Amino acid sequence: MNEPGRHPAEFVADGHRLDSIIGRFAHERQVAVDMESNGFFRYPERICLIQLASAHGVTLVDTVAMEDVHPLGGVLADRNVEKIIHSADYDLRSIDREWGFRVHNIFDTSVGAHFCGLDKLGLGSVIAHFLGVTLEKEKRLQRADWGVRPLSEEALDYAAADVTYLLRLREVIGEKLAELGRRVWVEEECRRLEEIRFEGGESPETAYLSMKGSRTLEGPGLAVLKRLYLLREKEALRRGRPPFRILSNEVLLHIAADPGKELKDVPGVTNLLVERYGGAIRKAVEEGMQAPPEKRPPSVHPFQPRPTAEQLARMQKLRDWRTDIGKSLSLDAALVWPMASLDRLMRMPEMFDRELASPEVRRWQVTEFGDSLRGILGG
Repeated sequence: MNEPGRHPAEFVADGHRLDSIIGRFAHERQVAVDMESNGFFRYPERICLIQLASAHGVTLVDTVAMEDVHPLGGVLADRNVEKIIHSADYDLRSIDREWGFRVHNIFDTSVGAHFCGLDKLGLGSVIAHFLGVTLEKEKRLQRADWGVRPLSEEALDYAAADVTYLLRLREVIGEKLAELGRRVWVEEECRRLEEIRFEGGESPETAYLSMKGSRTLEGPGLAVLKRLYLLREKEALRRGRPPFRILSNEVLLHIAADPGKELKDVPGVTNLLVERYGGAIRKAVEEGMQAPPEKRPPSVHPFQPRPTAEQLARMQKLRDWRTDIGKSLSLDAALVWPMASLDRLMRMPEMFDRELASPEVRRWQVTEFGDSLRGILGG
């Protein structure tokens, strides 16, 4: 079955209307939530649209047009209203970053689908599996600049479609979880989502060290990379464009690895880029070459000696245990028990009881698999 062509929705761009509409949502038992941002086009990114759906219809909230969206925060924080979100992690971090709102009583349909045994967890795949509906997700709309106004009818239909099916999807997934006896498992996972916060990015002064590929550089190359990174960050903020649209990571790494190379010969560097940033890049390279070499800070993780043969054999047993349970339940083995916990138990099986209280280990995991795991460890 294909999706209907249109998803009639109420578009709200006025704070007074928002007050009255949010008042209606406060009396709902469930509200589906989604959002659209402009991170592919603007820096720093911002939330441009919030989509809400209840049994009474869909509302699209224009967060670009409104200075004050605090009524949204009341509904999101209301523990009496279940918020249905698909792949909530990114949305929750964005909402915290933008407004500091807390979101309580969450049901993540992606998490629920995962515990039903699905491995393809995109919204379109999950809706197709459980509802037999095909969502047409056009790339050009997925990557549209949602900060541009006015939004086309096509874009509004696209945004509304993302929440239109979430209420029914939550119902069907909930029934399947109850059938599998995993409803409590997902409830705990969703409660954990309430603790998600926007932690902020690394300082530009150190973020360059986390760039993929930067570990191939030694101290002098890192010094050049740092200056190039800081240049890109400054330009991204000045122009309001994402850093990758200023200079790609690959270009920064190529220049840092071979700072004497002509810019025009660096892969990915165009004539326009040389014209626009050539002087600033050369200055950054010169400053980096004259600066003291950069050193990576010591690892925050304590040194772990190489596992012994006995420990490696124990880990194999633990891995097999986790894999076998996953297969028997048609469940992703990663959901059975955290690998970080198994790694600690490989080294110190005598700490099993303390490990059960680790914040990484879920209570449902302890209840379902704790005794079995103790048996594997021989305790």
